[in-house]
Amino acid sequence: MSTVTRKQVKSTAGTRPRPPGSVAARRRQRRLRPLLIAVGVVAVAIIALGAIYVRSTSGGSGGAAGDGLAGRYAFQVGNPGPGKPAPPIKLPSTAGGMFDLASLRGQTVLLYFQEGIMCQPCWDQLQAIEATWSEFQALGIDRIVSITTDPLDALKQKVALEQLTTPILSDPGVGVSKTYEANKYGMMGMGMNGHSFVVVGKDGVIEWRRDYGGEPKYTMYVPVPNLLADLRAGDAGGAR
Repeated sequence: MSTVTRKQVKSTAGTRPRPPGSVAARRRQRRLRPLLIAVGVVAVAIIALGAIYVRSTSGGSGGAAGDGLAGRYAFQVGNPGPGKPAPPIKLPSTAGGMFDLASLRGQTVLLYFQEGIMCQPCWDQLQAIEATWSEFQALGIDRIVSITTDPLDALKQKVALEQLTTPILSDPGVGVSKTYEANKYGMMGMGMNGHSFVVVGKDGVIEWRRDYGGEPKYTMYVPVPNLLADLRAGDAGGAR
């Protein structure tokens, strides 16, 4: 019967083969590491956007301007502002055909420049306005249209999904939006709008304006009671 020395045992143990697949597993981990980092970055971005949205939608509800709801959301008043002629708008509409602002002379029109399809708070804003439209009419506003930089076909699909009746205008070249400087107040750069509301009076002159989308808070949604309160508070040259 053969005997095995301690030295032989040690030598045999030192040459023990690695478990099958261990090298491949480490290679897979190295390949997956960049993907996991990217997923983490996206998750952080989504959480940050969610925090901005929650902060934007958490202010005031109910009441009128006298209840202190006006001015709760930081804004600027861009150019052209109250007292200046509204630049022409001729853009394709989700309602069909071309929208022409000049054709609505004699009506008071609320323009809502917004970020577009990827901004769900923008669509929530429109739904909230439609649900309380009688309150805007009580302030003398006859129509509302919204302007984004998305293609018309995509906007038609979004409008159908959200079950909206508001005409959405497609301004992919940002040409009209630039004439209102509405692309200066968003968090996505100069190629998209922010969150600007402009009231054009019956004579084609701007009566009221609020640009809510700028730094540092990047407001994406203004609760309707606060928006109505700001409308009532008015601007120089355009109190409602």
